[in-house]
Amino acid sequence: MTDLTLQQNAGTPPKLVVSGLHKTYGATVALHPTDLTLRSGEFMTLLGPSGSGKTTLLMMVAGLLQADGGELSIDGHKATYAPPWERGIGMVFQNYALFPHLTVFENIAFPLRMRRMPEAEIRREVARVLEIVQLPHTAQRQPRALSGGQQQRIALARCFVFKPSFILMDEPLGALDKKLRDQLQLEIKHLHKSLGITILYVTHDQEEALTMSDRICLMNGGRIEQLGTPAELYFEPATVFAADFLGESNFLEGKVRSNSPDGLVIDAVGGAISGAGNFAAGSAVKVMVRPESVRAALKPVEGWNAVPGTVRETIFVGGVTRHYIELAEGGTVVALELTDRRTQPADPGREVFATWPVSATVVLAAEKGKMP
Repeated sequence: MTDLTLQQNAGTPPKLVVSGLHKTYGATVALHPTDLTLRSGEFMTLLGPSGSGKTTLLMMVAGLLQADGGELSIDGHKATYAPPWERGIGMVFQNYALFPHLTVFENIAFPLRMRRMPEAEIRREVARVLEIVQLPHTAQRQPRALSGGQQQRIALARCFVFKPSFILMDEPLGALDKKLRDQLQLEIKHLHKSLGITILYVTHDQEEALTMSDRICLMNGGRIEQLGTPAELYFEPATVFAADFLGESNFLEGKVRSNSPDGLVIDAVGGAISGAGNFAAGSAVKVMVRPESVRAALKPVEGWNAVPGTVRETIFVGGVTRHYIELAEGGTVVALELTDRRTQPADPGREVFATWPVSATVVLAAEKGKMP
């Protein structure tokens, strides 16, 4: 069982506690026994490729899929086998799930009518959430008369209207174009902060996860690969999979020459690379460095790691420029720099050094997906 439960702030009970929850389909394990804690008021994203277990976990939290074993509690109450309507959870799906025969007003009012709320209060609450999503003028329209982005905002409004303290979102922006998706990411993040709700969000889009989350739960093969803040996962990946899945990475094969209080010395690409980590001499490792940390320089920078190579290609993308550096010992390193035509030394065919700060060097166990 993977125990990645974080300690809660003193005096603040968790919104969700998952303990040993698991699910199989015949011989296929959809979710291995998993432990997870979600803090009250937190925005956590379940991120991972298809088949990683993220939607399986979300559906079990929602009560739409029954676990084979383990327990989960919501607000301190056991809810492992409670029906969905007893969990007090709102849910937003990718396909909006609006009623096509009802007006926008009636779509949003539906969960309030199910709770037998007085008509005057229904009208007041629907008006309130329509103002929040900035669509008060659409109340009497049919969903088919709205754009995809407007329909998604109505789906959000319907979820917010009965004031759930806990909302689950299953790739709600996956069907939208990038510009609208970026806009709604910020709107959802703003609503989360202003309303103080807890959100468990599923996506396979790493940029979306980085933009919106307080913490990211990266999943792989039905297990939690790493759990932490966006910055922790990006700058301190625990495994090769985490480093490779989140953001763009350069990888170099190496072997630890020595480990001392001053750090590691690693033999890689025909030279010595400095880094940090708990690896014994002789260990096979992978050195990871983000492209934005690498510079294409005509000579080594003092105190930085540097490997010689030749510029194979330079691609100008407006504000940034990508240099593809073919290393003398084989392999390619990508350097991503802010465009500055006065200082670019990287014409194709030019000999340069791919150089980066020692602090930007991440050393990982060579075997994919394994912790050191």
